[in-house]
Amino acid sequence: MLTAKQHELIRFIQQRLEETGISPSFEEMKEALDLKSKSGVHRLISALEERGFIRRLPNRARALEVIKNPEDSTPIPRNTTTLAANDRVISNAAAPTTSTPKPAPEAANDVIEIPLHGRIAAGAPIEALEGQSSLPVPAALLGPGEHYALEVSGDSMIEAGIFDGDFALVRRTNTARDGEIVVALVNGEEATLKYLHKDGSLVRLDPANATYDPQVYGPGEVEVQGKLAGLLRRYH
Repeated sequence: MLTAKQHELIRFIQQRLEETGISPSFEEMKEALDLKSKSGVHRLISALEERGFIRRLPNRARALEVIKNPEDSTPIPRNTTTLAANDRVISNAAAPTTSTPKPAPEAANDVIEIPLHGRIAAGAPIEALEGQSSLPVPAALLGPGEHYALEVSGDSMIEAGIFDGDFALVRRTNTARDGEIVVALVNGEEATLKYLHKDGSLVRLDPANATYDPQVYGPGEVEVQGKLAGLLRRYH
């Protein structure tokens, strides 16, 4: 079952695609659903994507595809409607043989706000600070799921291209595969950004800097709070 807002959003997207062939921007979806922020739109889209009702077209800004109707869960033919800012809509049943292409609408650079939860250590663990601020992030950098940001402090991950002052974009999850870069909460009070490795009942957090040693913890001492999804870097 979809929520009322999820139903409303998928109907709005499908209507816009049928009318113009272009998926609506995050700002248009926010206004149509009377939401307070674009982060609410992002959460709705992620939920619909995870449940198989829509999908994002890769490597394109402002590109969504409705693949299943919420009313009857009937799949929509993949090639009947193409939705991207740089594509025109052509039906397979009646594709024109000659026509003058219309100017393609300009792609929208949608930006959403995700929570910014203080600083995280890329060195010795430091306290994970919870904050109420937010960070604007291009939607194209984020995949499905809920995300948050942390400011990196330290240099223990520089060989992975993660530097002091970078913003780590983190997908919220409590599971991760061996070798993934995670936000690890140590003893319930300190957080660090490291490669995760499991060695029997022990957990090893590996840095990406030859001058730092791995950190080894016993059962129950480490809790995964997210996986690294991307980075933002500001140049001054």
